[in-house]
Amino acid sequence: MGNPRPVDRRKQYVRIADDIRRDIASGQYAVGEALPSVADLAIRFGVAKMTISNAMAALRDEGLIQTRQGSPSVVLSVPGEAGDEAEGRSEEFELISAQLQQLKTVVKRISERMDELDERTKDLGR
Repeated sequence: MGNPRPVDRRKQYVRIADDIRRDIASGQYAVGEALPSVADLAIRFGVAKMTISNAMAALRDEGLIQTRQGSPSVVLSVPGEAGDEAEGRSEEFELISAQLQQLKTVVKRISERMDELDERTKDLGR
């Protein structure tokens, strides 16, 4: 018997974000190119769409992709390229960025609550 593979204890969305980040770095998805849909990625990775959305949010927060509801996610930059760094950002930019992060957290919570409500009420319409 060989040594068992170490268990990856990172959250699923973090592992998926890493896989997509590697795909971007390898050139599988070029800058300006659309990524597969959330539904297609959910099938590829065998996870819920919310897990994919969380992975996409992580990549968006890194500045690697642009996401917009109703439109495909688009690659903005390659990991490690110049411009990924936070150098030269003003204090005002950092403040606004922190406020946006807080808003994203609130919107995410609301979205999760809406999904829960949808799930609980989906059989009421029958």
